[in-house]
Amino acid sequence: MSGLLALLDDVAAIAKVAAASVDDVVGQAVKASSKAAGAVIDDAAVTPKYVHGFSADREIPIVWNIAKGSVFNKLVILLPVALLLSIFAAWAIAPLLMLGGAYLCFEGAEKVWHVLFPADHNGDALYQQKLSDAHLEEQKVRGAIKTDFILSAEIMTIILAALPGDLPLWMTALALALAGVMITVVVYGAVGLIVKADDAGLAMAAKGRLAATRRLGTMIVRGMPGFLRLLVVVGTAAMIWVGGSIIVHGAHELGLHAPYEAIHHVALAAGHAVPQMADSVEWLVTAVIDGLIGLALGLLLMPVVGHVLVPLVGLFARKG
Repeated sequence: MSGLLALLDDVAAIAKVAAASVDDVVGQAVKASSKAAGAVIDDAAVTPKYVHGFSADREIPIVWNIAKGSVFNKLVILLPVALLLSIFAAWAIAPLLMLGGAYLCFEGAEKVWHVLFPADHNGDALYQQKLSDAHLEEQKVRGAIKTDFILSAEIMTIILAALPGDLPLWMTALALALAGVMITVVVYGAVGLIVKADDAGLAMAAKGRLAATRRLGTMIVRGMPGFLRLLVVVGTAAMIWVGGSIIVHGAHELGLHAPYEAIHHVALAAGHAVPQMADSVEWLVTAVIDGLIGLALGLLLMPVVGHVLVPLVGLFARKG
């Protein structure tokens, strides 16, 4: 009997350890996911354009197909790569993270540039209209999944860098997988709500039994265009801020301390000037400076990408 009780006690102890480990994995996943906020917001801001032009009954299936592709990107392709990096090339995580940060800066700066200096996009508009008219859903889904792969790679790298280096491999894998799934659910759940909000608003405005319901439906329909524009602005700002922050912190980790320390001193001085809101002011000043650095870097990268990298890729593609 005493042996049975001892066995049960051991089982209970193991169960407690397992439960604590699961809690730790969830906590690490949530904490690390928050570091990828900029890329996540941009992912949510980018995706709705891929359902534009399709009939209402195809919007959710398209979002669902993109979401499945996103899960495949994160769990089947990027997760094993991230684990291999953590085992065999941990030194490469910071440079890769900076490369992803530079990409975010470039994408954000390019969006800002196109707003400030709009070009004629009639050719692109006609092409997109042709795609919509022909209902070439598969092509748009493939394009969305390719875009998601780039953003997912950045998200998974940020999460990996945010996880403690002394975690067991299985816990790192679970935290990465859980964070990837959570982010996918949040992003594409939000996208699904966004793309169907105008339909819900129309239904409320037309069929609502109460005057308040009809007014709310009308407000939703009228407000969605502005909300989508705001989402794009927030996503762009988040990309530039997070990209700049990644570059500054990456440089600091690689031994270039001056930018990080200068920003830190400026933020501290600003916080001391407003002691009642010191923490908030320090965060805001740091974010603004990181954003300005990200914007400047992105603008510098635009001609490099346009006049060097794109022609090189095209040259290799023709040779292949």
